[in-house]
Amino acid sequence: MDVEAHKWSREGHVGLDLPEWGAWIVDHGNTFICAPHDTRPLCILDGLDMSGQHGPFEGETGTADWCGNQGPVHEQGHWHVQCVDPDAAVAEHGVFADDDVA
Repeated sequence: MDVEAHKWSREGHVGLDLPEWGAWIVDHGNTFICAPHDTRPLCILDGLDMSGQHGPFEGETGTADWCGNQGPVHEQGHWHVQCVDPDAAVAEHGVFADDDVA
């Protein structure tokens, strides 16, 4: 997840119908994962507060509510923070289609 741009990109997504990337929004301590250029959540990561000053931290876990394209469908999974890199890095190849091209 890109904290400054509020964007995410997928890596492992077996069995999930997710776009290659999208935006995220924080609301009341939960993170809403959205498709590019859409504010309707694909899923809600309960308790993952990306706006907090002290997190997320490695090993943090919680429940994920799948919304799909039709709103909540009452399917639950889980999320897990595998790694947090505190260093800013410039990507060699961008995945976000709306990024400025130099």
